[in-house]
Amino acid sequence: MDDLSKQRFSLDDWQVSATEGVLLRGSEEVRIEPKVMEVLVYFASRQGQVITRDELEQDVWHGALVGYDAVTSTVIKLRKALKDDAKNPRYIATIPKKGYQLIATVRPASQEPEQGQQDKTEQYDPKHSYSADSRQSFFTKPVLAITLLAAILFTFWLWSSQTGNELVNTPSILVLPFKNKSDTNQHDNFVDGITEDVITDLSRLSRLSVMASSATFKYKGKQVTPQDIKTEHSVDYILQGNIRRLGERLRLNIQLIDTNTGFNTWAERYDRKPDEIFALQDEITGKIIDALSIQQSPEEIQRLAQRATNNLKAYEHFLEGQRLSKVFSKESSAQANDAYRKAIQIDPTYGRAYGALAFVLAVDYRRGWTDYPVETLERALSLAEQAVSLDGSIPQTHWALGYVYFMRKEHAMAEKAVAESIRIAPNYADGYGLLALINNNLGNAQQALDYVEKGMQLNPCL
Repeated sequence: MDDLSKQRFSLDDWQVSATEGVLLRGSEEVRIEPKVMEVLVYFASRQGQVITRDELEQDVWHGALVGYDAVTSTVIKLRKALKDDAKNPRYIATIPKKGYQLIATVRPASQEPEQGQQDKTEQYDPKHSYSADSRQSFFTKPVLAITLLAAILFTFWLWSSQTGNELVNTPSILVLPFKNKSDTNQHDNFVDGITEDVITDLSRLSRLSVMASSATFKYKGKQVTPQDIKTEHSVDYILQGNIRRLGERLRLNIQLIDTNTGFNTWAERYDRKPDEIFALQDEITGKIIDALSIQQSPEEIQRLAQRATNNLKAYEHFLEGQRLSKVFSKESSAQANDAYRKAIQIDPTYGRAYGALAFVLAVDYRRGWTDYPVETLERALSLAEQAVSLDGSIPQTHWALGYVYFMRKEHAMAEKAVAESIRIAPNYADGYGLLALINNNLGNAQQALDYVEKGMQLNPCL
């Protein structure tokens, strides 16, 4: 490993400069993070061997305590840099329940690839582990061509709006729970709701990787440094802030911090009226987009311009429903039901409140908390459909519809609805989690595992 880390070497058609952190292929140049390069060098030093997660944590992270997703996210970044496909790997194969295997050929930079060498890298059977010298082809040439074409088309469809370097350089962010600096705890729901909404808005950006709220709220009330977050989640930035609500004034201090340097990339202080919170959320999202130079598609711009509600009172009832629905008891479910209904009564166009109420009713059905299960599920479906009709610009309404269909065992309809939620918000971890459950029920085990892997990249608590 030390020898490789000090020189150039080739990985099939890629030239690797470990000291510069650069991959070269023809005129293409890709720069990767130091930790990603360490993993690549480690794989190259053990070409053809199956490497466990424990070995990576011990030898690359040197035994440091890291989150479960740290290894996964680093390997994902490496695959993106190499333009590799986890389903049809040419470079790095995932060996189920074991670890990873470098299946490409490593050579000193001075050596030219032998004729036919590229064919060897495409002879991987995911059901078995191979040594570097014992892999044997199981594809016929026509099937191989079709398989490679499908992989290329899938990659183009998924990342059609991004260049190779943009894929590797997509910034990642974790939004820490905003701190309630008010004199009372009664505004906790309000502060947590703003945090959730900022995460939701950012998750709709395809060129930004955003950690899920359920992964970030574990830090609520804790003191952590940017370096702590970087070590555990390998994110490039954290957003942190505090909110003080005093009568008719709302004060917010917010900072966007680079986890590599610990310095602010952007910081701002706001002094507004509480009913201006929705415009303020839009402004914060826009400032982050500008600070990170994120390009938006016209569709993303249009979606972000839409607001779930402009009514502060309806929003506060909705947030109370959100708090109660997370308790998961029969009593709290009934109270959440009432809170969502109050929000809808105040703002009959509040699509997200309809979707949340549909979810609560579906949970009542699932847990046997209703004396009228058939009617309850029918009502949930009606509300979820109304939610999408009123506001189809957010992932939560489509997710709620998918969850209701899932409870009805209408798996094809459920998959279609939830797929729309992640089309709208590519970083929506709950969408990948539900798609995994749906595909597991459909018998699509590998597809379910792929969704789990993507979901856990965004939310290690999934």
